[in-house]
Amino acid sequence: MESNLFHLQYAIDTFYFLVCGALVMWMAAGFAMLESGLVRAKNTTEILTKNVALFAVACTMYLVCGYAIMYGGNIFLSGIADVDVDGVLGDFATREDGFTGGSIYSAASDFFFQVVFVATAMSIVSGAVAERMKLWAFLVFAVFMTGFIYPLEGAWTWGGADVFGMYNLGDLGFSDFAGSGIVHMAGAAAALAGVLLLGPRKGKYGPNGEIRAFPGANMPLAALGTFILWMGWFGFNGGSVLKLGDVASANSVAMVFLNTNAAAAGGAIAALITARLMFGKADLTMLLNGAIAGLVVITAEPSTPSALTATIWGALGGILVVLSIVTLDKLRIDDPVGAISAHGVCGLLGLLLVPVTNGDVSFSGQIIGALTIFIWVFVASLVVWGILKAVMGIRVTEEEEYEGVDLSECGMEAYPEFVSGKQ
Repeated sequence: MESNLFHLQYAIDTFYFLVCGALVMWMAAGFAMLESGLVRAKNTTEILTKNVALFAVACTMYLVCGYAIMYGGNIFLSGIADVDVDGVLGDFATREDGFTGGSIYSAASDFFFQVVFVATAMSIVSGAVAERMKLWAFLVFAVFMTGFIYPLEGAWTWGGADVFGMYNLGDLGFSDFAGSGIVHMAGAAAALAGVLLLGPRKGKYGPNGEIRAFPGANMPLAALGTFILWMGWFGFNGGSVLKLGDVASANSVAMVFLNTNAAAAGGAIAALITARLMFGKADLTMLLNGAIAGLVVITAEPSTPSALTATIWGALGGILVVLSIVTLDKLRIDDPVGAISAHGVCGLLGLLLVPVTNGDVSFSGQIIGALTIFIWVFVASLVVWGILKAVMGIRVTEEEEYEGVDLSECGMEAYPEFVSGKQ
């Protein structure tokens, strides 16, 4: 009987990991569509190339070294398909609460679920540096970000390792359920470092402090991308429960799904209202960023709040993302898609809200954890971006930026039939 329970739980938890990982992988399409919709048409092909390529780079680098740095498992050299049935069954049998104990799943499914998170962090960087960064400089940075920078901060948090041997974030009361800080704020920190060295797009800011809007080329694509991200986030947060095969875990998964959806809705509504009050119009781009902001906020702790609390938290994120986007523009920090605000500023908010409903977490632990993640990722990224800038350059020429990076970087246009004089 015990052996049958083991096989059943192993199958359920492994399958749940794989399905949720596939949902998170689908978020790559969401980022690609959202970013493509919010940039100008002349840069669309390069955006799509970046998003597909960065996913491939992330998967490869995490396989080669990232997973080993983060969790100590050498996936590249060991057979992740091999299963020590006796060992795992023995672990199952020694648990005090049997079938309702911790999750048991294939190592391969764990790697797959983790690797799509790495790609998500790198996708955040893509949007912030859009329309003026060299494609190959971006991809070289992706190698370092996904193979070393992200895995190391992941080792200090989810991996449980001490930060440079000095302190343990778990012992300090730090918790980040699915990655508001570990994934989203980390991606935003790397993006901010790149944006500061890269500079704004040509013509974005006038000599007298004017802020010029660069309308996106395809709002239907941007809206589609947001819906894809919204859907994929159920796997992002839901999969982080790590287990499905008993009543308590199933209820937890359901609550996480419910709260994830509620927070996104709250963020979208709050951002729409805030934009209407500030600008006098219903701003679609702020509405989309509001939904994403709500999702980022609830990611730090989607299991303990009530649905109403989750909605309020999402609404706070929706308000904050609008204010942050406007503030960054005033500071002349050019982020074409609002990624730094939605994922970075709101990621920090999500971390700070965790202790409100989770009594095992401390505010001081959350602050120290947030600072650890941000400082490490920002400084390490700044160093890598700086070296790339000195060695190969990170920005296209002024002429290439004017013509669009589609032609200079990829040699093709996304919408050739709509360009004047083209057949």
